[in-house]
Amino acid sequence: MAEARLQVIAGGGVPQGPVVTDPWQFQTACVEAFVASWRARGFSPVTIDNDIGLLERTLTALGRPAWEVTPEDIDRVVGDLAVKGRATSTRREYVQIFKGFHRFLQARKAAEIEAAFGVRLICPIDEFNASRHVGDDSPALAPPPTPQRVNEFFDFMKQRIATARKYGPAARDYALFRTLYHAGLRSEEASLLEKPDLHFTRGPFGKLHVRFGKGAHTSGPRPRWVPMLDGLDLVLRWFLDDVRGKFPDSPVLFADESGGPLHRGTIRNRLRYLMELEGRQPAERFSPHALRRACATHNYERGVDLVAIQQMLGHWTVSSTMRYVRPSETFIKDAYQRAVASTLAELTRKDSTA
Repeated sequence: MAEARLQVIAGGGVPQGPVVTDPWQFQTACVEAFVASWRARGFSPVTIDNDIGLLERTLTALGRPAWEVTPEDIDRVVGDLAVKGRATSTRREYVQIFKGFHRFLQARKAAEIEAAFGVRLICPIDEFNASRHVGDDSPALAPPPTPQRVNEFFDFMKQRIATARKYGPAARDYALFRTLYHAGLRSEEASLLEKPDLHFTRGPFGKLHVRFGKGAHTSGPRPRWVPMLDGLDLVLRWFLDDVRGKFPDSPVLFADESGGPLHRGTIRNRLRYLMELEGRQPAERFSPHALRRACATHNYERGVDLVAIQQMLGHWTVSSTMRYVRPSETFIKDAYQRAVASTLAELTRKDSTA
């Protein structure tokens, strides 16, 4: 039997040659690995499908492999989106998805990329093109709808349930948008709710278990418990008892007519359609996200602690919640009148007991 021998090969941890020489083929493999990491971290299928499409559009617009992208390329793509009239939030999503992918390449593929293509990874997103939150220093941000406007919208929806051609979708929309407003949920968080996520006996009001709460900086789902305030528990009990059974059987709470979850774009379009039916002028219309901001503002105006609102909305910091709060023009006057009335009542009580 021949003697087995070990041979030392010079080299190291870095591959000496490229495994794949075609940059586009290599990038495709990197995208697949990036998506696999989303699944491992528990991202929902809806989130993954949406973000895959966004990443592919971003990489196509950049027109070169991610490791060759420069700050000028980012400026060009974001500038083109602005010229086309795309919303600030859309431009931010393009930058954020590329930033997350590039960070993945730095953590998992840097050695392979340097060996294969001779490029040392440096993120092209800097302080001059980094995305800002839509509310950051944005005086043009429209205030959320007033409590009166929200109540008028829900009154319209209640009347529509009685006259709509299809009772099920009309009643589902009413329960869905009441949930967005009273629980302060994001559209996607509401779309991913399932029937077992309703816990009517948990706490004095019952609670929603938001299992797929949005995490910060691509950190993955961040679950939280949200109380069913302002009669939301009654609305959702009615929805489960009288409405949900009119849709195909599935775990999804707010199901479409096939039993699957509503897409967040569908929710946005449904709201726009309903306000068109309501006959409102464009200036009086609002988005699903505006209902979330209205939840924060209206709870703050009636005295709910800002930290409690932060926990309810699932923000990482109170500063994020503060950007959502846009008190009405009469907020200071109303607060002053309440304080004076409280002081006078206390003085009157003391005088009567003296």
